[in-house]
Order: sequence, then C-alpha cells, then structure tokens
Amino acid sequence: MAKKMGIIALFLFGVYVLCMYWYIFHSGGGTIPRAFQGTAADPVMFMSEKELNLSGEYSKIRNFLFFVVTPFEWLVYIVILLMGVSRYFEKVATSQTKWKLLQNAAYLFLLSFLLYVVLFPIEYYRYNLSKSYGISTQAFTSWMRDGVVDFWVNFGMTFIVVSVIYWLIKKSAKRWWLYAWLLTIPFTIFIMFLQPVVIDPLYNDFYPLKNKELETKILAIADQADIPAEHVYEVNMAQKTNALNAYVTGIGSNSRIVLWDTTLNRLTDNEILFIMAHEMGHYVEKHIYFGIAGYLLLTLVGLWITAKTMRWAIARYGHAIKITKMSDIHSLPLFLLITSFLLFASSPLSNYISRYQETRADQYAISLMNDRTAAVTAFQKLTISGLSEVNPPLLVKWFRYTHPTMLDRIMKVAETEEPKNEKPLKEEQKKGK
Repeated sequence: MAKKMGIIALFLFGVYVLCMYWYIFHSGGGTIPRAFQGTAADPVMFMSEKELNLSGEYSKIRNFLFFVVTPFEWLVYIVILLMGVSRYFEKVATSQTKWKLLQNAAYLFLLSFLLYVVLFPIEYYRYNLSKSYGISTQAFTSWMRDGVVDFWVNFGMTFIVVSVIYWLIKKSAKRWWLYAWLLTIPFTIFIMFLQPVVIDPLYNDFYPLKNKELETKILAIADQADIPAEHVYEVNMAQKTNALNAYVTGIGSNSRIVLWDTTLNRLTDNEILFIMAHEMGHYVEKHIYFGIAGYLLLTLVGLWITAKTMRWAIARYGHAIKITKMSDIHSLPLFLLITSFLLFASSPLSNYISRYQETRADQYAISLMNDRTAAVTAFQKLTISGLSEVNPPLLVKWFRYTHPTMLDRIMKVAETEEPKNEKPLKEEQKKGK
C-alpha cells in the first residue's frame, strides 16, 4: 500500500511539473496587449533590450520554481510518512528524555533539520539565480547566516505552536482546532507587535533616516494623513540586494515606516514620497487590521478542515503512513502537508484581496501627492530593479501576485500620461550604461 501510494505521488508530481513547465515556458502568456503597447506601461518604453531579455528569463525561472517547490515539499512530507521516518524520529526523541516538551523539541529539531537539508539545494539555487541576474548582492556567508537565523526563528515559533496544538489534541480530540484558533488571536497580535523590534533586527540593521530633509517631508505627509509617526527608519539592504522596497510594519507603539537604502539611493524624493504615501494609504484605510481579521478567518476555516482531513486520512491510510493516533507528534508531517496545501489553494483569494488593497493604496497616494509622473517613474524603476514582469500569465498572477501587475498599476496612475513623458528615463539609462 505504502509503495503504491509513493509511486502514484511521484507520477502525479511528474505530470504536474511537465504541465507547469509547458505553461510557464511555452504557453505564450504574459505578452503586452496591443492596446497598451507604446504606453508608459510597455516595458519597451523604459527598459533596455538587455533588461527585457533578462526580465523574461528570470521571471519564467522564478515562476516555474514557485509552482514546483511547494508541491515538492508535499511530496517530501508524503515520503517522510510512507517511509516511517517521522515515526522513527519520535522514537529517537522519546528515548532521550521523559519530559514531553523536550521530546517535542527533539522531534521537531530532527524533522526541521531534515527538511532544511532536503530543501537546501533549491534554496541555494534560488540564491545563486538571483545573484547571477544581478538582483542579489549578498555574500554567501551572509546568506548562510540569514538561513541559520531563519531556521532557529522558525524552529522557536513552530515549537511553541506545535507543542500547544498537540497538547490540545490530547485534551480535546474533537474541538482542538477551535481552541487552537482562539489562542492564535493573541499570538498573532503579539508576533506582529514584536516583529519590528525583535525579529527584523536579527536580519538587518535599522536606524533613523539619515536624510533629515527627506524625513521632514515624509513626516509632513504623515501628519497630513493623521498618522502618528515620529521617525522614519532606513535599513541597510544594499549589501544584500539591488531591489527596491519600502513598507510600514508593526502595530501600536512598535509601528514603523521603513525605507530600504537601495530605494533612497536610486529614487528621487518625489518618487519616494509617492511610495511613502502609498504605504500610509494602507494605514489610513486600516488594511493591516483587515488583514489580521482575514488571516484569522482563514485560519479558523483552515484548522477545521485540517482536523477533519487528518481524522479521515488516518482512518483510511493510517497503516500506510504509519500513524495510528492524531495526538502522536509524528503525525506532524501530515498536519504540515494539509495546511500547506490549503494555504496554496487559498492564495488566489488572499492575493485578490491584497491586490485590491494595494490598488486602494495607490489611489490614496495619487490623491494625496497628485504627482502622476513620479508614480509612473517609481513603478518603472521598481520593475527594472527586480527584473519584474509587467504582465505575467494568469496563473502566475493568481497564485503569486499580492500586488497588481505593473501593467495595471502604471496605467491606473498614469491615466492620461503619454508615452513621450517616459522616454527620457530610458535615454538616461542608456547614457549610464
């Protein structure tokens, strides 16, 4: 039974990979519609021929990796269960100590380390790919350090979550999912409160914005939008990437306005102010709180479906996947498999909502700053810095894009801007090459 299930899983994964390869590389999707050719949103108008070629290659590879890696993780979970690796890890953990929390920690470490090793070649390929296309500037030692930090941060949070969930399963096999969800509410808010001051500084250095004149301008528009911000922070990302970014993070007294130094170095003040106004639009329209509410609602539904699915899977395939009781911690790969699948399946919905909020934030920024030229050139530079597709294939947009496509964003903010307004940017780039 286990062997048959393994063969079927491998076959389905192989067929899926072939289908996605054809869709990403040969379906012909992602071209610029005729109606938008020659406009400010057409990459031909603001990207060099080399940038266009690199963007097409890089985007296709990244999209293909995205659609393949997540199902590959599901396959890894299935193999771990079918081969009895998870049950073996639990036996090793329980043989070392009588303390339940230490047993959980030992089991989780073994499972996490195995997953880290199995997925490391893919992560390294992603890092090397980004570096070869000029996106990443990060040294290998720095990248490895971030990976190790990420491993332990995820391990710590997963240990807390998993220990609580499996304790609840033992106490209430039927309603554990509801109690787990109720505990998710304060835990999520607590993590969001800690993120800017505890977790983020583990990866990068944050410090007050050095350009005080720009900070004054940013705080002025924040005051105009009734946002209680006292400082703007910059983060040293130039040693890691050439990409551009800015964001508002945290909640309550720990909320922060953050700019990457790459953004400060490569955008004009007006472009930066438009991006900051966009981020402030999220605050004004309370998108972070709607996001929390949506996340909690999806978590409630997801935990309920996970509980039902786990019970069914163990009842029907328990012998093959070496699980007799849901409360045994070696059922964790099954839990991770189901939750990962649900997250993937629900991403078109969550991404659609996110894209709507991003559109609203763009509209707010335009109404606040009334500078469409800066908005257009900012989006164009963001596209160039990340070698992004302005109009990705439909499935890529549904599953990957939390923001509207650059085609949509530029056309909406440009409104009546003519292509001739954007030609100087391309000419300026050519002179700098």
